[in-house]
Amino acid sequence: MTHSILTRRAFALGAVAGTSTLAACGNGIGSGGAGTIDARVSRTLEEMYRTFPNTRTLADKSNGMLVMPLVTEAGLGLGGAYGRGALRVNNVSVDYYSVTKATGGLQIGAQQYAHVLFFMTDDALSSFRRSPGWAAGANVEYVISDRGDSVSADTNTVLSPVLAVVFGRAGLRIGATLEGSKYTRIIP
Repeated sequence: MTHSILTRRAFALGAVAGTSTLAACGNGIGSGGAGTIDARVSRTLEEMYRTFPNTRTLADKSNGMLVMPLVTEAGLGLGGAYGRGALRVNNVSVDYYSVTKATGGLQIGAQQYAHVLFFMTDDALSSFRRSPGWAAGANVEYVISDRGDSVSADTNTVLSPVLAVVFGRAGLRIGATLEGSKYTRIIP
């Protein structure tokens, strides 16, 4: 019993330390606020549209997009991720969000990447906006794989309420996924 309490306590302390370390990695902490986040979001969308032109169609069909320009993920046994971005509806930032993630297990390394969540239905967007802390899970369909494949548009993708594009990876950590990521509204 004591061992499991110590293990949980060590995991929690490691996750907090990992997230705190990531917060200092240039993800908009202490930035100029909303203006800085909006500029980063615009540059990220330009890069995504240039690299994956089919994402313009997704953007046009979506009810809103959550754009995370820079997420830093690191781990050494315990790990975590942190980033900040904006929710855009009709190409206007309506809210600002942070993303956090804690991980455990066999892992080592660090990486940075951008991602965009496309909310394809009004219900998916409303559910996200009403939530005090929305967690990405199995309900997110990836339209660009971790290898940077082109956008797929099969029947399953078209019917999915939330689509994800993860791109711009840099670093030496394998296996980034958005599962377990928690998105929380912030005031920049």
